[in-house]
Amino acid sequence: MTICNSVLDMIGNTPMLKLSKFDTGPCELFLKLECQNPGGSIKDRIAVVMIDAAEKEGKIKPGGTIIEATAGNTGLGLGLVAAQKGYQLILVIPDKMSPDKIRHIRAMGVDVRLTRSDVHKGHPEHYQDYALRLSKEIPNSFFIDQFSNPNNPRTHETETGPEILQQMEGRIDAMVVGVGSSGTVTGLGRFFKENAPQCEMVVADPEGSILAELIETGVMTEAGSWLVEGIGEDFVPPICELDQVHKAYSISDGEAFQTQRELLEREGIMAGSSTGTLLAAALRYCREQSSAKRVVTLAADTGNKYLSKSFNDSWLADQGLLGRESVGDLRDIIARPADTGDIVTVTSEDNLITTYKRMRMFDVSQVPVMDHGKVVGLIDESDILLGIYNNEKSFDQQVSSIMVTDLKIVPPSATIDSILHLFKEDKIAIVADNDTFYGLITRIDLINHLRKATM
Repeated sequence: MTICNSVLDMIGNTPMLKLSKFDTGPCELFLKLECQNPGGSIKDRIAVVMIDAAEKEGKIKPGGTIIEATAGNTGLGLGLVAAQKGYQLILVIPDKMSPDKIRHIRAMGVDVRLTRSDVHKGHPEHYQDYALRLSKEIPNSFFIDQFSNPNNPRTHETETGPEILQQMEGRIDAMVVGVGSSGTVTGLGRFFKENAPQCEMVVADPEGSILAELIETGVMTEAGSWLVEGIGEDFVPPICELDQVHKAYSISDGEAFQTQRELLEREGIMAGSSTGTLLAAALRYCREQSSAKRVVTLAADTGNKYLSKSFNDSWLADQGLLGRESVGDLRDIIARPADTGDIVTVTSEDNLITTYKRMRMFDVSQVPVMDHGKVVGLIDESDILLGIYNNEKSFDQQVSSIMVTDLKIVPPSATIDSILHLFKEDKIAIVADNDTFYGLITRIDLINHLRKATM
């Protein structure tokens, strides 16, 4: 193993893993671990090439500012390169992106501008339109524009493609990719057409994106919404060459997140949500074949950026994707059911510092107080604040000294109408009967339930 002189020297030459724990029909399925790039994704590759090219073309001057619209991973790659080369970086990111990814980017010293994810291209708040506007307003700045930048696909045509073909010893029958900026599908499509013409290009697309339907039928439909990050589009990027694609699969968020988790459980690879989409499509392709084929797809980024989302049961439940069985009463509204171990609790003998730490760790504003399996109280942020203010015992106090004991306990059979008055009184519903505590219902839990009911 060689010693690198820069983190940029560590980009590329990522491992190839043959999957062995999935049903791949008659095929062999391989996963190229782009998650092992130093920035955690395949986008590190294009960041280096696009910035190097801009320097050579005189588009970026010393001390200048790079601007980009990104779902996060290109931003991380650009942040990595910009920091090494001394450029300022402004990233415009849609507000549906993982908080972990955004925290990572900000920790690199990047100026992050969050914008709306519910608008289409052409709207001033669409992340690409926003970034273009900034580049016109800020002196000595350059909009790197991965969606139109020819060096994006060139990266995969000249670097990623040759790596894959060498690792596969020249034998590859299908390559499964997603389409975000479209650099991967265009660059790899060009390379394999020239160097492995037997290789079919297959697109994995989130349900709601326009691309799978366009590839399969030639019809441009209206875009919907999806939760998977980094792939899927509501338009066809200028650098996108879909004529090289042989087949496309539309994958639901639920199937993508489930496959993402199965990859970790079965193969030990923690990859991101787009990888769940790619792997689900690759598995479908493999199982449809009648003869043995060698199929490759990508672990496009690391799953460490999605711990608060697709690896978080509470978040999945909020999106209606956890697959909990409906029981037809208030228990269906509880975001953190007691019987799953998701709910955070304290005892009456715990002190306030323990309570505070648990609330911070699990990002909740109130917790039930449980003694011997029974709810004996409730404590929230305001209780702690009032309990410690001007109190010499401060955080050493026991929960029992400040917890609320006038509880609003409702049975699971109660109606939604019957608990609405609790929220008007700034209270929450504790769902329990004589023998069992089921969980809490907060305002946001009810809002999420009503939102899912109208989807």
